[in-house]
Amino acid sequence: MTQLVDNAEAYIFKLFKENLPSIYIYHNFLHTQRVVESSAEILENTDVTDEEKEIVLLAAWFHDSGYVKGDENHEEKSVLIAEEFLKKHKTKNHIIENVIRCIRVTKNGEKPTTLLEEIIKDADSSHFAKDYFKDVSELLRQEINLLGIASYGAKEWRDENIKLFTQTHKYYTKYAILNWDPIKNDHLISLLKKNKKRKKKQKKEVLKAQLKAKYKDQSPERGIQTLYRVTLRNHIKLSDIADTKANILLSVNAIIISLALANLIPKLDAPSNKHLLIPSLVLVLFSVASIILSIMSTQPKVTGGEFTQEQVKNKKVNLLFFGNFYKMPYEKYQKAIDQVIEDKQYVYQMLTKDLYLLGLVLKKKYTLLKTTYIVFMIGIILSVIAFIIAFWGMEWVNEVSTTVLIKSTTWLS
Repeated sequence: MTQLVDNAEAYIFKLFKENLPSIYIYHNFLHTQRVVESSAEILENTDVTDEEKEIVLLAAWFHDSGYVKGDENHEEKSVLIAEEFLKKHKTKNHIIENVIRCIRVTKNGEKPTTLLEEIIKDADSSHFAKDYFKDVSELLRQEINLLGIASYGAKEWRDENIKLFTQTHKYYTKYAILNWDPIKNDHLISLLKKNKKRKKKQKKEVLKAQLKAKYKDQSPERGIQTLYRVTLRNHIKLSDIADTKANILLSVNAIIISLALANLIPKLDAPSNKHLLIPSLVLVLFSVASIILSIMSTQPKVTGGEFTQEQVKNKKVNLLFFGNFYKMPYEKYQKAIDQVIEDKQYVYQMLTKDLYLLGLVLKKKYTLLKTTYIVFMIGIILSVIAFIIAFWGMEWVNEVSTTVLIKSTTWLS
């Protein structure tokens, strides 16, 4: 490099360090340095004079210097900065003119007309064929978004790059065409694959959404689903409550009978306890009756466990109740369920019938449970009354006997 190029590097470094806003995360000194290195790479493999090398390198250092004064029309601002610097260093006019032309050709849409312009144009877009393409491309996207020029998402940016690669950008120099175009094409293939994968995923999501919508249209409305769900849950809860109450009565009456058999009944054979026979019998009999009724309210009812294909065809069997299919082979049950699923009306009928049958079971449970409570209550009341009468009667008998004995003794005396 010449001294002038070295001075330009130092000048640009200081200029960007002191004046370039931090929002320019792509168009900064590192980008400029990459363009200079790419320019040098092409120059080394191209037959040019030393002066032409100097022109290209100077243009590379200054081509984005105008960003220190804003991104709008930054090429012309870069021209003014470069012109001022070169004149200050007493650079020849034809060199300045060539540097200016090379800077202006880096503007988007401008086409190079000379070899030097082709070199700087290719160098400015050399990142399309570099290993760091993905990273610097992302920096450029973020910079554009931060500046408010556009708002690209990752998908949109990929589409923009594909469009740029296939419709807009091209390399001009022989070196770039031979060495950078193949790598650029590899990056293009990678972008196309990602785009294809994205479109395939989108198509899959659309299909999934369509299937979901179709299923939603075919499925019962939310209100109907809630109706069946809540009603079924209430039925099961009421059944659990009934079973719990029946178990409580069973336990209480079992304790009463156990205590009676262990402590009361063995003492009834004594002459002094004969008056307790009837109250004890009443207590035990009513307790036994309560136990029997409690068992009846919790006793499960199991049906035949089989159904026929004719019943399924005529919609005469509820396949949701285990008692109708527990003896059937799985294959036949699966076939019957598949047939039912295809008929939405049959599904509703089975759900309704299931709820209705559960209601009948609950009716039986609660009827027996109510009877059990009544029997238990009557038994307790009668037992207590009987024990009171028995004890009161015994005291009356004792009192009468004592009176008679006293009068007899007095009379005999």
